[in-house]
Amino acid sequence: MRRPALILLSILLLALCVQASASMAPRARVLVFTKTTGWRHDSIPTAVAALQRLGAQEGMQVDHSEDAHDFNARDLTRYQAVVFANTTLDVLDAERQAAMEGFVRAGGGFMGIHAAADTEYDWPWYGELVGAWFKSHPPGLQTSRVLFEGEDVEAPKDWTVTDELYNYRSNPRGRVQVLATVQEADYDGGSMGADHPIAWCHAFDGGRAWYTGLGHEIKLYEDPVFLAQLRRGLRYAAGISTRC
Repeated sequence: MRRPALILLSILLLALCVQASASMAPRARVLVFTKTTGWRHDSIPTAVAALQRLGAQEGMQVDHSEDAHDFNARDLTRYQAVVFANTTLDVLDAERQAAMEGFVRAGGGFMGIHAAADTEYDWPWYGELVGAWFKSHPPGLQTSRVLFEGEDVEAPKDWTVTDELYNYRSNPRGRVQVLATVQEADYDGGSMGADHPIAWCHAFDGGRAWYTGLGHEIKLYEDPVFLAQLRRGLRYAAGISTRC
């Protein structure tokens, strides 16, 4: 084979390798964090598995950790989003908190599931990131209609959920974009009145945050409507979609 032909063949092979490498690269890398120092939910393994499955379907690499040392400026640069899945109480010290703040301010995303709102009460920045802190919940599991908001809502209008329904210390509406509410008339123990947000999102401090108060019950992670909401949250937190 003549030299020019060899050069052309080498260029074509290199281009194919670059294209193949690009196609194998994940669209985003996400860290799912599940450390607890308070109540530990039985649904954590199921939540992690569901997030990893959804991430794989979206071409994301989803890592799981309970090691707070992963929250440092170097390691967090590997991720586009961090998910707090049923974390509880104090999970990060001051140094790790500063790293998380820097991650979000650099454009990183956050996704919180259920007890993420029952986390880090002494860290005001985190409370603003999540949108509202947990206050209480009715005894046991309760069933309520969930009403979704927004012009591009894809969820059914008659969806009901049986879960541990959180009351929050404040109503986040006005500070966030509310995505869904529960109907306190459907169950006992609600304390927020006619407007009871249960899922929301917002741009925050240079980054993005998405939260759902649902996710206590293991069976919920088999519900296609809930899984669709988690997928949407992952896409928004990771910066793949601007629609939350």
